Amino acid sequence: MVSGRHQVVSAGACLLLLVLGGCASNKPAHMMMPFAPPAPAKSTSVTIPDPPPLPPNLYLNSETPKAILDRLASPPTSSDLLIARADEAYQRGKRFYQSGDKERARLQFDRAIELYFQASENPSDRAGFERRFEETVDGISRYDLAGLGPAVDQEVPGFEKSPLEDILEMTFPVDPKLKTKVKEEVSATVSQLPLSVNDAVLGFIHFFSGRGRKTMIAGMQRAGRYRPLIQRILDEEGVPPELIYLAQAESGFFPRAVSNKQATGMWQFVQFRGREYGLMQTSYSDDRLDPEKATRSAARHLRDLYNKFGDWYLAIAAYNCGPGNVEKAVERTGYADFWELRSRRTLPLETTNYVPIILAMTIMAKNAREYDLDGVVPDPPLEYDVVKMTSPTHLALVADLTETPVSEIQALNPSLLKSVAPAEFNLNVPRGTAGTLLAALQTVPAERRASWRMHKVESGETLATIGKRYGATPSVIAAVNRIEADGPVTGDLLVIPQATVAPVSLRKPAARPAAKRAVKTTSKKATASAKPARTVPKTGTVAKSGGRRSNATGRS
Repeated sequence: MVSGRHQVVSAGACLLLLVLGGCASNKPAHMMMPFAPPAPAKSTSVTIPDPPPLPPNLYLNSETPKAILDRLASPPTSSDLLIARADEAYQRGKRFYQSGDKERARLQFDRAIELYFQASENPSDRAGFERRFEETVDGISRYDLAGLGPAVDQEVPGFEKSPLEDILEMTFPVDPKLKTKVKEEVSATVSQLPLSVNDAVLGFIHFFSGRGRKTMIAGMQRAGRYRPLIQRILDEEGVPPELIYLAQAESGFFPRAVSNKQATGMWQFVQFRGREYGLMQTSYSDDRLDPEKATRSAARHLRDLYNKFGDWYLAIAAYNCGPGNVEKAVERTGYADFWELRSRRTLPLETTNYVPIILAMTIMAKNAREYDLDGVVPDPPLEYDVVKMTSPTHLALVADLTETPVSEIQALNPSLLKSVAPAEFNLNVPRGTAGTLLAALQTVPAERRASWRMHKVESGETLATIGKRYGATPSVIAAVNRIEADGPVTGDLLVIPQATVAPVSLRKPAARPAAKRAVKTTSKKATASAKPARTVPKTGTVAKSGGRRSNATGRS
C-alpha cells in the first residue's frame, strides 16, 4: 500500500533526495558514433556583424511600476548562483547513479543538498526555490528506492496482495451511533450508484474507520495516480463513476495486484474473462496488468452485467462471483434483489460482503470530512509519453537513454512480464522523453537493443573503469564506438556491447501465497516510479468456478 512521504533521517539519506533536476553537460562528443550519421565538417570562421539595437520595449514604459522594473533588472542573487551549482551537482549524481557508481553519486547528492541549504537564505523566487527543492527531493527518493539504478539483469516488479483477501469472510460489529449519522450523510450525497445503509454496510464503515483505516487511506492516496484515467473511461462507457471504488476494494489501485485465485490486475480479471473482453496474455506481457486496458474492459463487463440483471448491486455481485451464480440464486429464490439473496445465504459468503465493502468505501470517500479523510493527499496523476518499440528493447537501455531509474520505467509499464519490451509494444516513458529516446535508439543496432547499454562518460572515467562496470572489455568498447587513441572525453555517449541477456523466467504467484510486498511506497507524492514489489505473475491459469468466489472479473 502507499505509505506517507519519505522522511529524511540521516544526512546521507537526505542528501540522496536531491538528484533529478540540474542541467546535463553540454560538451560535445569528440568521436563519431558508428551507428549515427557522421558529424558535419568544421566550417571556417566568419565574422558576424553586431546585431542592430533592439527597439524599446513598449510594455516597459514610464507607467510600469518601479518594483517590477527593479526586479527585471536585478542580477541573480548569491542564492540563485548556489541553486545553479546545486542543480549541477544533482545532475552529476544522477548520472553516477545511472552508471551504478553509488559512492560518487552519494557525494554529489550530499553536495547538492548542502548547496540547497546554503541557497535558502535569499533566493530571488522563494516559491520557485521551494518547489524546485521539493521536486528534487522527490526525484532522489525515487533513485533511492531504485537502489543502484539501471541493471541489465534487474527483474520486473511483481504482484501486490489483493486487499480484499483478508476481510471478505469477516464480519464486524456495528456502532449503534453510526446508523443515524450515516443515513443523514447518504440522504445528502449525490451518487449515480444507489447507496444503501444497513448493518452490513455500517459494519464495514466501522472497520474502515478503525482497524482498516490505513487500508482506506492508502487506497485514496494511490487513487490519485489513476483517477483521471478511470473516471474518463467510466464516463465514456456510460457506467456510474462510483464504480472506481470497486477497483479500490479489489486492488487498492495496484496495477499488479494478484489474488490467491489467480485474479490479476487493478480490476482482478481471471484469464478467461479477461480474454473475453480483449485482455490478452503473452510470454512478455499481460493486458490485465495494463491500467487503461483493464479499466476499459471492466467498465464494459460491468455495463453488460447491469444490462443482464437490471440492478447495479446484482451486477457488482456477478462481477465478484460470476453471472452464473447470481442467475442460479435468483432462479432458486425468485428474488432479483441482492439484499434478499444475501439474507437467504444463496450467494457465496465472500460475495455477500463484497457489495457492502464497496458501498462503505463509496460513502466514506464521498463524505471524507465526516470521517476525517479530507486531509488525505492523493498522489499526482501519472503522466507519460508512449513510444512503439520497433525491436525487442531492454528497459535498462531505455533507462540509460531517458536518464530515469529502471524502477520508474517498470512502474509506468506494469503489463510487462519481463525486463525486455517486445517489438510493437507501446512503451510508456516519462513525459517529455519520447523524442530523445527515439533519436538515441537509432545509435544502437535494432538486433542489439535487448542487451546493449548506453553510458555517458564522466570526468576521470577511462575505458577500463567503464568496461569493468558493465562487464565489457575496453577494446570492444573502443572498437564499437570508433574511439580515437586519446580515449573518451567527458560528456561522450558510448554504446556498451554486452552479451545477450537470458530471458527472465516466469514465476508463479502461487509460489508466494502471501504475495508479500518487497517495496513499500515512501513518498506521499509517489509516482509511477517507485513502489512496485518484486515477483512475476503466472499466466495461462483459469480460475475455477463454483459456488465460491473465484476472485476475478466475471468470476464464474
